[in-house]
Amino acid sequence: MLPIERLQKSNTIENLWLYILSLLKEQKIYSWEIPAMIEKTFKFKPGRITPYRVLYRLEKGGFVKSKIEGRRRVYQITERGKKELELGKDFYKKLLKGLK
Repeated sequence: MLPIERLQKSNTIENLWLYILSLLKEQKIYSWEIPAMIEKTFKFKPGRITPYRVLYRLEKGGFVKSKIEGRRRVYQITERGKKELELGKDFYKKLLKGLK
């Protein structure tokens, strides 16, 4: 694997929480919409099952919450999730600033 491929993988697929929280900051989303939204917005395709696993862990950790609307489960970000998203964004800003 080339270095750039490893970098892309570790900063996309292996960190889906960042992208999911970013999408949820803008609007409530049904879980099945998330993979397509990630692909459209961030230009990479997550695995089929991984986004659901990440959503489950985010909800268990209190970063997102869900409720049933009609017959579907909709997710939204919590205050804790917003804070975690900002921490993630700050991490990348500092990292990029340090690269010369």
